[in-house]
Amino acid sequence: MKFVIAVSTTCLMLVAGPVAAQTPAKPGAAAPATTQPAPARPAPAQPAMTQPAMTQPASPPRPFPEGARIAYVDLNGIATQSREGQAAGAKIKEFQAKKQSDLEGRQKQLQAAQQKLEQGGSVLSDAARGGQQKEVERLQVELQRATQDAQQEVQEFTQELQVTFQQRLLPIIEQVAKAKNLQFILSIADAGVVWVDSGLNVTADVVTALDAATAPAAK
Repeated sequence: MKFVIAVSTTCLMLVAGPVAAQTPAKPGAAAPATTQPAPARPAPAQPAMTQPAMTQPASPPRPFPEGARIAYVDLNGIATQSREGQAAGAKIKEFQAKKQSDLEGRQKQLQAAQQKLEQGGSVLSDAARGGQQKEVERLQVELQRATQDAQQEVQEFTQELQVTFQQRLLPIIEQVAKAKNLQFILSIADAGVVWVDSGLNVTADVVTALDAATAPAAK
């Protein structure tokens, strides 16, 4: 018997955020003035302490329906709950932070050059002022290009890890499908379903199996 596994990469989202630097000023523009923080407002009066409302205990997960041949998974849930998905997300954040730090350094260089041009004023000769203006323009162009390159590199790095994660995930999903004698495992985000029995959710089974397959070797 064949086991068909339908997984879409479009909904498999490992954690990544945009990489950006401050927008460089236009050539010849003065460096933005540092704004003073607004005066602190008095803290509002705290409301009287009240007894916390009684929360209802979480209902236990529904059992997997007996004889069911179709199930579903939440791929984003697998990515955020599994050890391997969390490790990939951490790598992306680390890579992103490195690129962001580089952009911030370039931004500081640009601000320093803009400040030098502004403070020079009439002190600088025409030749010196023209040279400093060109330096500001050069730094602006480099910052813009570096920002675009960083965004592209983060995107490519994220996609690479997503492909690797999917390659590791597919055999695990097949393992769960065979263990439960399933014919289909669907991605709930892609199926266009308006209602489904929550007992058919095998996300936790896949996370458990994936963590077991990637458990660190005992020392």
